[in-house]
Formats: sequence, C-alpha cells, structure tokens
Amino acid sequence: MSAPPSTLLAPTTVVARPSVARRVPRLRALDGLRLIAALMVAAYHYGGRDGEIGEAWGSSPAVQFPTAHEWFAYGCLGVQIFFVISGFVICMSGWGRPLRSFFASRVSRLFPSYWVAIVLVTAVFALPPVTYAAVSPSDALVNLTMLQQPLGVDRVLGVCWTLWAELRFYALFALCVVLPGANRQRVVLFCAVWTLAAAIAEAANWPLLDLVLMPEYAPFFIGGIGLYLVHRDRKDITAWGIVGVSWLIGQHYAVDRLWHAPNPEFFSYRSSLGIIAVVTLGYVAVAAIALGWLNRVDWRWLTTAGALTYPFYLVHEHLGWVSVAALHRGLGLPSWTTFGLTIVAMLVLARLLNRYVEEWGTPLIRRKLTGR
Repeated sequence: MSAPPSTLLAPTTVVARPSVARRVPRLRALDGLRLIAALMVAAYHYGGRDGEIGEAWGSSPAVQFPTAHEWFAYGCLGVQIFFVISGFVICMSGWGRPLRSFFASRVSRLFPSYWVAIVLVTAVFALPPVTYAAVSPSDALVNLTMLQQPLGVDRVLGVCWTLWAELRFYALFALCVVLPGANRQRVVLFCAVWTLAAAIAEAANWPLLDLVLMPEYAPFFIGGIGLYLVHRDRKDITAWGIVGVSWLIGQHYAVDRLWHAPNPEFFSYRSSLGIIAVVTLGYVAVAAIALGWLNRVDWRWLTTAGALTYPFYLVHEHLGWVSVAALHRGLGLPSWTTFGLTIVAMLVLARLLNRYVEEWGTPLIRRKLTGR
C-alpha cells in the first residue's frame, strides 16, 4: 500500500460569496499534521514494507530495523489521515466558492509539482547506474494526465493511486456541493447520501459503483467534512454524528484491509487494536484542530512544513530508493543514518519544488483558469 496526500491540500482560502473573498486564519496545526502524516508514509516506504526498498537496502528492512520495522508498518495509515484532512480542507475551501474557482484551485495546486515529479523520476530511473526500470515513453506521457490508474497504464509514481482517490472525491464534492452552492444542509445531505451509497456499493459488489463511490476511502473524506462542520459549530450534534459514523466505518475498512493473522510469510504484523488506535489518533488530532484546542500551535514554520508536504509526498518513495541504495550500499552508511539523510534529502528537494515550481506555477495556472 502506497501512500496521500494529499495533500494534496489547498491553502485555506474561503469565499463567502462569489464576488467577495475573504481570507480566514490559517490553521497551522493542520499544516503540521500533514507533514506528520507524510513522514509516517515515508517511514512505511523506507522501513515498513518489503519489495523494491529491500533491493535498495540490500536486504529486508526487517533486517535493517529489527524492532522499528514493526512500528514503521503502521505508517501506511498516514494515507487515511491525509484523507480526513482532505475532507476538512476541501469543504472549507469550497464553501461558497463558485465551481470555476474551485476547479482552478484544485488544478493549480495539484499539477505543477506533479508534472515536474513525473519528469524527474522518469529521468532518474533512465540513468544507467539506476537499476529500477523506467516506464515506457508512452506511459510516462499518460502519467502527466493523472489518469494512468483508470487507464491501466504503468505508474511513474507509486503514490499516485491516492491522487486518483482525491480526484474522485473532488469531482463528487464539486458536483454535489460546490455547483449548487455549499450550505450546511447540502453538505449534511451529501455526507449522508454518500455514506449510504458507499455501503450499498460494498454490498452490491459492482465495480462501477466501487469506482465512483470508493467505499474503502469514503468514510475518511466524509469524516473530515464532518469535522469541518464541527469547526463551524462545535455544538452541531449532526456533524458529530457524521464524524462518529465515519470513524466506525473507517476503522472497519482499515482493519479489514491491513490486518492479517500472525504469519511468518508476511513482512510484518499489525494488530487490529494498533490499526484502530492510529486511525483514532488521526481523527482526534483533526478534531482537536477543529475545536480550536491547538490554536496556540501557530508557529510560522508550520506553514512552510505544510507547503512541503505535497511535493515531498510525490518524490519521496521512488527517489528514496535511489538515495537509500547510494548512501547505504554505495557509501556504506549505517541504516539509521541513511534513513535520516534520505528524509532530509527528500525534504530539501520538496523545498526546491515548492520554491521554484509551485510558488510561481500555482498562481499562474490559477490566473489562467479563472481569467483573473
């Protein structure tokens, strides 16, 4: 399972009416939580699973991190936390915003770093010293659309499956909430209908319904939307009900997909209680932010941390393989030193993408799409 997100998430700019825009205070604690979720996913990719990363280390990560790999295995749940954050932020940023503006904000946020990451990973994998195979030129071009997953094309970035989930969520939210105009009643109805429809899709076992309604991931997006309603009114019992139901269903899917009986043939064993605990902590963290309990966590550097999350998420997995191989097998550095330096290297690369790609590309694309 790769992981995210997200996010994959846009700046918290809210428009009260189509003609009047106002900027709400940025929830910097939410930026920090994004980075924590991204680092969880990175820990999973570097030390919590087997596969290509084992080739980079020269042995299984279970050998490199005899105890820590069991904890790193829970890092994949950073994806579910990303989805909860995404539900919160997309509801916040789409509230009162016209469809064209919403569409422009999503495209301008997602694509600049994504395009560069596709080109960068493809180019690095094409280098003779790199043993990982690059996708075909045709498949690499299709990857630029972000639609490689439904088209059955080889992925340049393993984590892009989460972007495909995000795109479907954006489409559902845009059509059902943003287009007719967001208000509490419409958002509550959207959450209720999506929850019921996703359950029906699971029971029907019809691929088209699964594709559109995403039963496995819907609870986390819906939970984030419910927590945004709580942020608007902490006494909203209906919103709390949405959060509670989404948590109950979400933990079920997390356990169902990630738990297995103890088996030496599996790389690692996650207990069901451990999975439930991580999912719960994700909900609790976003709830604490929604309720204002973390308003004092207002350090400016958290805004930068939040800005690094998406480009870091895009590049960390595949380029991390290359970094681990070069540092550990090439230079002979110890496992933990390699792990730390690889994280730092990916964060530095993410900062470069943010500074030289996103800071000019995002506003440029947004202006072109909105005509302003």
